[in-house]
Amino acid sequence: MPSSDRISQALTRHGLRQTVVRQAVLRVVADSPFALSGSEIEQLLAPNTDRITLYRTLKSFEESGLIHRVIDKSDIVRYAACSIECSAHEHFDNHVHFKCSNCQHIYCLNQVAIPSVNLPAKFEVKTRDYLLSGVCHECQPVQVS
Repeated sequence: MPSSDRISQALTRHGLRQTVVRQAVLRVVADSPFALSGSEIEQLLAPNTDRITLYRTLKSFEESGLIHRVIDKSDIVRYAACSIECSAHEHFDNHVHFKCSNCQHIYCLNQVAIPSVNLPAKFEVKTRDYLLSGVCHECQPVQVS
């Protein structure tokens, strides 16, 4: 769990004001081992948190490079904390995402880089999303020896 100081430092480093909602949202996203939808984040916040404020916060976090969207085949937008190298000007989302077909959680595999792809001439990459599917470590059956 990130300390209050680390949460405050991250907001300051990304040029964002310190508010109770921003601190709470960043703590929820940073504490989660998998990407969360807006409604999942909302459920983990104080009951009186304004939904519009939450989504504005998520948008400002994404624009500043604090969080990134995780893409999968559903229409649900999920968010995960970015690496420390991300900024508003350069967003480094060069890692693989893994969606568990059992629990439906999407994990950032920061240690696994997106493989390079040789494109034909006149094709220019703007974003890179790489999603693997299977069964996560939490859903693997326990093997008894």
